[in-house]
Amino acid sequence: MEINVGVVRRPRNVDWKRAAALLYGDWGTSKAYVMGLAFAAAAFSSFWLVLGVGILTAFVGINYLWICKYFPDGGGVYSSAKHHSMKLALIGGFFLVADYIVTASLSAFDAFHYLGLDEHARQWAIGSIFVIGIINFWGPRHSGTIAVLLGIPTFLTVVLLAVFSIPYVLAHPVRLEPLSLGVWGGWKAFVGVILALSGVESIANMTAVMKKDPASSDANPSVKQTASKAIWVVMIEVCVFTTLFGFVMLAMPSPGGHPADMLRYIGLMVGGEWLGLLVSLVFGCLLLSAVNTAMGSLVAVLYLMTSDDELPRPFASLNRYGVPWILMMIAILIPVFVIDIINDLEGLASLYAIGVVGAILINLVSCAFNHHLPMPRHERVIMLGTSALLLVVEITIAVTKLHALVFVVVILGLGFAARQIHKAGARKPAEGPAPGAVYKPEDAEAPLDLDQISGGKILVAVRGITPSLKFAIEEAGARKCALYVLYVREIAVSIPAGPARWQDDPVAMDIFEKSRRMAEGTPLIPVYANSNLPAETIVEMACLLGVDFLILGTSERSGLVNFMKGNIVQDVISRLPENVHLLIYG
Repeated sequence: MEINVGVVRRPRNVDWKRAAALLYGDWGTSKAYVMGLAFAAAAFSSFWLVLGVGILTAFVGINYLWICKYFPDGGGVYSSAKHHSMKLALIGGFFLVADYIVTASLSAFDAFHYLGLDEHARQWAIGSIFVIGIINFWGPRHSGTIAVLLGIPTFLTVVLLAVFSIPYVLAHPVRLEPLSLGVWGGWKAFVGVILALSGVESIANMTAVMKKDPASSDANPSVKQTASKAIWVVMIEVCVFTTLFGFVMLAMPSPGGHPADMLRYIGLMVGGEWLGLLVSLVFGCLLLSAVNTAMGSLVAVLYLMTSDDELPRPFASLNRYGVPWILMMIAILIPVFVIDIINDLEGLASLYAIGVVGAILINLVSCAFNHHLPMPRHERVIMLGTSALLLVVEITIAVTKLHALVFVVVILGLGFAARQIHKAGARKPAEGPAPGAVYKPEDAEAPLDLDQISGGKILVAVRGITPSLKFAIEEAGARKCALYVLYVREIAVSIPAGPARWQDDPVAMDIFEKSRRMAEGTPLIPVYANSNLPAETIVEMACLLGVDFLILGTSERSGLVNFMKGNIVQDVISRLPENVHLLIYG
């Protein structure tokens, strides 16, 4: 009997609250160091720089509201730029890589300043990156949950800090001075503190896993409501509170001595030791969470390029937990190298903006000139205006911070060199669908007629030729049921890499072919999926296929792995609807 294969997309399970929390874990960390760096650049006239950064951040956030609206299946720079040119998409992707490298380095370094380990911040930062990287070799599923859990206490701490700051400001003089650096000096100082933009790209990459708006469909999805709520909540918090604390900072006795931990210093002054300690712990943990997020995003962007056959295929090699282990090694070693070379906050911050501004610029320009998007004239004009401003910012960074220009040129050079080596050594592709293409049921020569099967449907989720598979085959034969054999290739990356073919996965091929031989005489329909959430994918397929029974084997994972990644069987049980009967074999 011929095999009929279906391919499953990643579940849309991120609501606006979770999207906002994940965005806040990246975007919201900027206030931890923006004010201190602004004061170091302009002293008591720094408020105007912070205010300018807040206004620019709001404009960029509004642009990303539109990007998320028009790209419900992923609107990051790599995706949007592909509509014009793959090389442009790669440039945008490598700009993001540069941003994530510095994000991981800077966040780790600043975390230990907030935790009071200033003298040994570099050593602790390097150690933390190694520890986080090693943990990520298991592809911990709970990393997103950690970001969500940290978002709530961080927001409450920020509000508490603001409440204590207001009476302090009313009781102490605020030394607010006009910006006296001149036009060029003021512009250079402003460009030097544009760090609050980092993180906004993550919301565009997230649209592919956001819950659809109620009125939309799978064929024509819309995530406008989900994305808009998430962006507005985080954008208002980032802009308002960053500007507020930039003003409060000027009432402090000696803010110049705290460029790396300004919020902790403000907490200490306005609330005492306990509030300073609270801010220290909360933001120290949030910054370490941002390290984890940046490393995961770095791996995801490079994996996406590899999936598109633009980087060497060994980069996509997965360990048994679905983690691209070569890319994870890159995500560990390069940030460590950067911290080891540049051992101060100002130096790391000077590398920061060139990557994120470049990525945002390419994304906005790509969208503004994409005339296939049904974009109203006012949106296109505002997007072009924002792009023009960011272009001037990027040129200023390149001219005034040559080491930042060298850094990003090195990243671009290494990336395109790897691509060139891969393309030069690539073999002629085999005939048939390209890797990554969807293999549709009608591509099979003799698809099964499920309407002729009266015994119901059984779905078994497998990771190999297991006793649960043999049991499922026997049950399907005895009940005269159709048997769906689901193999989920777990890929622990945060950006969906798109559908894939089971013919390109040796493990899936082996399982499906052996299953077919074992089930001779029983209608068998293999189903293949890429997912970083196997439990949710299993439940989604059980509902989508309308099966009567779902069969799972007992978990073979160790206690440590279950702690890191979660127990799939328990997760399935908690999500499975009552009309699907669950059988656990083993």
